[in-house]
Amino acid sequence: MILLARPKPDSHTPWEDVQGILIGATLVALSIQFLRASELITGQIAGLALIVSYPTGWPFGAVFFVLNLPFYVLAVRQLGWQFAIKNFVAVALMSSIAESLPLVLTVQPVHPILGASLFGLLAGVGLLSLFRHGASLGGVGIVALWLQDQRGIAAGNTQLAFDLCVFVGALFLFDWLTVAWSLLGAVILNVIITINHRRDRYIAH
Repeated sequence: MILLARPKPDSHTPWEDVQGILIGATLVALSIQFLRASELITGQIAGLALIVSYPTGWPFGAVFFVLNLPFYVLAVRQLGWQFAIKNFVAVALMSSIAESLPLVLTVQPVHPILGASLFGLLAGVGLLSLFRHGASLGGVGIVALWLQDQRGIAAGNTQLAFDLCVFVGALFLFDWLTVAWSLLGAVILNVIITINHRRDRYIAH
């Protein structure tokens, strides 16, 4: 009789990683629909992708995927191939789902407060699911996880700092009220990450 080795108590099985990454990517893709419905933006690489896609009409998913490519170098060198592959899969999934959802789901225009809040909640929980299964959505998420592991800097704080830079740039393209509501969504997202993604509680690779 062959006994299969049981995973370590603090690690996930491959199946758990698959469902965790799929759930996380789906929740973040859904959160993007509320941003679009309220005509808001966000921070990180997703924010840059939205800023590019709005005026150009280029597909968000494609722009998001391309902007993430340079960050895989850091992922491979500092965090290993397994992490890099999980990131690549998560980004590809999120990009594909974000572009496919409008074909089957129509989100009517919503008030910016509701749109920003729903985005922050959905994206925050989605990113938590990805982080806890050793993945992220590339870009700043890779840098944030690396800094948290190596320097003890909370991932949410790193992301929020980058987000503030994105929103300062967004002031040159959007009216200040749109940027203010968008910042609300980013704050909600990063507060969720900062509170819940902590080394002394639950961080699994």
